[in-house]
Amino acid sequence: MSAPHETLIDYYSRRAAEYEAIYDKPERRADLAALKAYVQTVMSGHDVLEIACGTGYWTEVMAATCRSICAVDASLAMLGMALQKSFPANRVQFQAADAYALDTVEGTFTAGCAAFWWSHVALHELPAFLKGFHAALEPGAQVCFIDNLYVKGSSTPLVRTDAEGNTYQTRHLNDGSQHEVLKNFPDEATMRQLLAPFANDIIWRDFTYYWCCTYTVAQK
Repeated sequence: MSAPHETLIDYYSRRAAEYEAIYDKPERRADLAALKAYVQTVMSGHDVLEIACGTGYWTEVMAATCRSICAVDASLAMLGMALQKSFPANRVQFQAADAYALDTVEGTFTAGCAAFWWSHVALHELPAFLKGFHAALEPGAQVCFIDNLYVKGSSTPLVRTDAEGNTYQTRHLNDGSQHEVLKNFPDEATMRQLLAPFANDIIWRDFTYYWCCTYTVAQK
């Protein structure tokens, strides 16, 4: 596990109890309602592998329509928050697992989802991450990525860009700590180019504050 990835896990473990406050921004509520309905349609009837599930916010959304979910996260603090939620009986299971090491996750998955994870993957790590993620899914599986659009005045400002092109934000937590967090904002053209070797039927949807990209996994 790389040092930046360990730092990210530490940050989100510290943030677990306050994480869902981000969804309370009034200007984002209409977007969230539309996005939830779209994700429920895309994941309907599937056996889903959800990576970086965090507090289970999107697990709860998908559990309303999917057949089953295996939701994984590397942060035990985040999983602890997720386990406090109520889910349909026998439909959701949680597991401690890293998004870069999914070979430990057992199951047959007809769909995969990651909400607000893509933006935290360094550009040079994306091909390896995608290869490992797709290897955990069935050929032809439905995939859904959800993440933020950068909206000035609503998004946390970017503070720097590294030599590779990754962008960073400074985040402040309620405990007074300050953290530099990698946060990338890909556009549709970039996503299509990155996904081309792995994906068929790519669909990109822009909301006001979020983007959603769905596709099917190409045959292995």
